[in-house]
Amino acid sequence: MDPVYSEFGVVVAMVGWLLGIVVTVVVLGASWLALALVARFLPPGLAKEIARFVPCCVLAALRLRRDPRVPRRAKYVLTFAGLYTLSGINVIPDFVPVIGLLDNVIVLVVALRYVSRRVARDVLFAAWSGHPAVLSRLIGGPRVQRDPSGPRWRRRRIRDR
Repeated sequence: MDPVYSEFGVVVAMVGWLLGIVVTVVVLGASWLALALVARFLPPGLAKEIARFVPCCVLAALRLRRDPRVPRRAKYVLTFAGLYTLSGINVIPDFVPVIGLLDNVIVLVVALRYVSRRVARDVLFAAWSGHPAVLSRLIGGPRVQRDPSGPRWRRRRIRDR
């Protein structure tokens, strides 16, 4: 089958692909701009903190990466999470409207929870640029020290109804 050329000598199918890519990039850029404007003008509260969550996580990962009090293994995890979030290669593409950033959020949350188990809480809160209540909710409450002489696990009984 011979390719179809337009009067200017361009393959028609190639123009269709190029047009589709340009439209996709323009729609993606417009949606990101709209989300940024909405997040900027939100009143203070939970909705604004949710909109600022991913940038705060990336900034915290960068700050913790440079902190000498953070162990090397935790720095590797933070580097992976930051690169995964900033890269365009994701499990779920970012241009999918609602769930596009979901895989980025999951990777960031898992990385911060991992680091929170290995670093003091004041180091984490010093690196966090958002509201401290969001980070405390993310990493959970302070860990309770176990009694080393006690049992490491307990069986839970299922109560009869």
